[in-house]
Amino acid sequence: MSWLIYAFLSALFAALTAILAKIGVKNVDSNLATAVRTVVILFFAWAIVFVQGTHKQLVNIDRFSLIFLILSGIATGLSWLFYFRALQLGNASQVSPIDKLSLVLTIVLAAIILKEKVSLPIVAGAILMSIGAILVALAK
Repeated sequence: MSWLIYAFLSALFAALTAILAKIGVKNVDSNLATAVRTVVILFFAWAIVFVQGTHKQLVNIDRFSLIFLILSGIATGLSWLFYFRALQLGNASQVSPIDKLSLVLTIVLAAIILKEKVSLPIVAGAILMSIGAILVALAK
């Protein structure tokens, strides 16, 4: 499968995540809900690693990569904590578009940190996505 199919599947499951989380977090503390979700993801991810046999590669992860994977995990955890709290307080249809502004932030950070090239169509698309996300989020 190409990266595009995986990206669309990611979007589909991210959308399902928002809906299922909104329902699940209704009567549960948002931090507790995040912890439960994280445990499920932990078991799910390790089950896949063991089924594929890639757990044997764990000893080959260099220190540099491990540090950045740990930092990424911390960032993910913080993102989930804030996302679940936002879902608890707001509508999924309004929280999710604001959360998706991470795309625009990713473009900016990728240009600054990773030195990725940002073309005019990318800038235009990011601006349009930002406007769209804000319009959807603030719609009454």
